[in-house]
Amino acid sequence: MSGEGLIAEPRPMPGGTGAARLAELMKRGTDFLGCQTAIMGGAMSWVSERNLVSAISNAGGFGVIACGAMTPELLDTEIAETKKRTNKPFGVNLITMHPDLDALIDICARHEVGHIVLAGGLPPGKAIERIKGNGAKLIAFAPALALAKKLKRSGVDALVVEGMEAGGHIGPVSTSVLAQEILPSMAEEMPVFVAGGIGRGEAIAAYLEMGAVGVQIGTRLVCATESIAHENFKKMFIRASARDAVPSVQIDPRLPVIPVRALKNREMENFAAKQREVADLLDKGSVEMAEAQLQIEHYWAGALKRAVIDGDVESGSVMAGQSVGMVKKEEPVADILAELVDEAAAALETR
Repeated sequence: MSGEGLIAEPRPMPGGTGAARLAELMKRGTDFLGCQTAIMGGAMSWVSERNLVSAISNAGGFGVIACGAMTPELLDTEIAETKKRTNKPFGVNLITMHPDLDALIDICARHEVGHIVLAGGLPPGKAIERIKGNGAKLIAFAPALALAKKLKRSGVDALVVEGMEAGGHIGPVSTSVLAQEILPSMAEEMPVFVAGGIGRGEAIAAYLEMGAVGVQIGTRLVCATESIAHENFKKMFIRASARDAVPSVQIDPRLPVIPVRALKNREMENFAAKQREVADLLDKGSVEMAEAQLQIEHYWAGALKRAVIDGDVESGSVMAGQSVGMVKKEEPVADILAELVDEAAAALETR
């Protein structure tokens, strides 16, 4: 059953009280990020690069560069090129398991990047100290309330609560459940952003009213005009429904692999074979667990590049969140953000 037509069009906002309420609910988020609208761009490898990131920031949101498997030299160039395209604030997403994490942090410090997002597990204390010592604000992902509290004690400045509806690497719990678990306890203590499955402004309004200071959105921005994603990649998004975005399956319980949500294609079968290959290397003692997990990460980076850059949407990974069903066309970032803001304000107007 299609969801089209089930959501009412935004109503007029007489007197602009909805817009005023939206600005009020987002104020802690916009103050923290230094932008006009507390909508962060999700860090999507190969997609969240200089063009899309600068477009998000220029449109009033907060762009975030996806460092992924970049070398320090590549990240240095990417930040410099982004700064040429915008004078607005933007952040950098770093993966905690990256072997050159310290060097990447130093690159961010040299460019005076104001916000760093650490993903891929609990951030090591040394990394937290280096980031904070350089004067940057640190954002981390909280997959459970206990970890949210631990991150706050560790010195993290803000949290992202991301549910399993998101694209790319996901956890086992839905956004709505995580928000109900974490926001009542943490929202007053520190800024909390909600992510995963958000495709319309009505959802943004709901999470803001629950205590969030903003949201993070990825899937809705993939088909932006400014996105460098291949035409084939964008076409798959536009044609897909929510049920087409499925999580990968863990083949061997001895090899802990974080599931990845992507559109169904031949690549899902290829990944199962890759897991068997790496698990076999573990059995033989040819690699340690850390190296095995890094091989999986490099595999995903390559599979994603094939789809995003080369347009091979069958043997490449088309990572997408379940909100992909709400992506209907290619349009400028500014229009996407404006629509989300209008929908959120209209929803607040009717409260």
